[in-house]
Amino acid sequence: MALCVCFSSVRAYEIDPNATIYDSPTSLLGVNHIGLSVRDLDASLNFYQKASGFKLIRREVVRNNSDADKLFGRSNIEFEIAVLEAPNMLFELIEFSHNRDVPISKMLVQGPGMTHTCFQTPDEFSGYDRFKQAGAEILSRGDGPVDLLGQGVTYAYAYDPEGNMIELEQLDFERLGENAEKPAWLDQGLTMWMTQVALVTHDIERLTDYYAKIMDFDPYREAAIANRLTFDDTTDIDNVALKVTWFRMDPRAKSMEFWQYDNPKTTEFVGNRLSTALGYSYSIEVGDIQAEYARMADLGVDFVSEPVLLGEFWQVYANDIDGNVFSLRQAVDPKSPYSVPQLEL
Repeated sequence: MALCVCFSSVRAYEIDPNATIYDSPTSLLGVNHIGLSVRDLDASLNFYQKASGFKLIRREVVRNNSDADKLFGRSNIEFEIAVLEAPNMLFELIEFSHNRDVPISKMLVQGPGMTHTCFQTPDEFSGYDRFKQAGAEILSRGDGPVDLLGQGVTYAYAYDPEGNMIELEQLDFERLGENAEKPAWLDQGLTMWMTQVALVTHDIERLTDYYAKIMDFDPYREAAIANRLTFDDTTDIDNVALKVTWFRMDPRAKSMEFWQYDNPKTTEFVGNRLSTALGYSYSIEVGDIQAEYARMADLGVDFVSEPVLLGEFWQVYANDIDGNVFSLRQAVDPKSPYSVPQLEL
């Protein structure tokens, strides 16, 4: 379904420091999973399991399934999926048979598109070290993660074996003090979690306004960054300049971040990325997928199909105003351990 709604170039959203997804009057529950379409599932799964230690909760091959054909908008689709469980969301790796010979390339820091997701750890269980040992190619400068602001958080960008970019963020809770609450899952020995959907756009006000409308709550923070050597080191770009807005997708760990690079300039992506294309997608879980599908369609969201029941979830794929791939999903059983309310415990 393709509906054309023009989003005004005049900024309509407000910055509300206290805003969270819980302020939305819709049935949106939060980010259920990060999806990553890969060419070699075995290699990618081995890499991410080695680095993260996340539990593999499902792996299966899907073929000759008309519901899957409808969901992805492609006839005779065949894919293999492996689902990893982080302490607060799912990470779904999927290999489509028609992508096996598609060339891979490194994601550009300046986008456009969904350029990365973030893996967060306590400093003493450094994700930087764990991913590097697993074979990640570090993009950021120096021999370790970069201390951007001197506040107890270090950052680095890296590439997985297929050139997908990841962010590695380490928290020094002793330095952070009251500024950061330790996640409850640390007491269970779970020392890595996922935090972020990162979309890079040529027009940040347009994209932020679009999501403020379809999610029906405001971003909580914005920033403009330039002339910061630590950001140059993190991105491996001299004189980097960018703008950022953030949506808080739960009170603790998850966010959506929108970036616009002014140096180097983020180019405009024209058209829609395919739901099966190599690279990232993400999923917002909802309590009533039929209602959200109808509401968002009225707002101009471009859906691949109507909602489809596949496995434990009702699902539907869509493209946002920049052509990025995302999905809505609703658990058949709202008490499923793989539904947002239980995933975020």
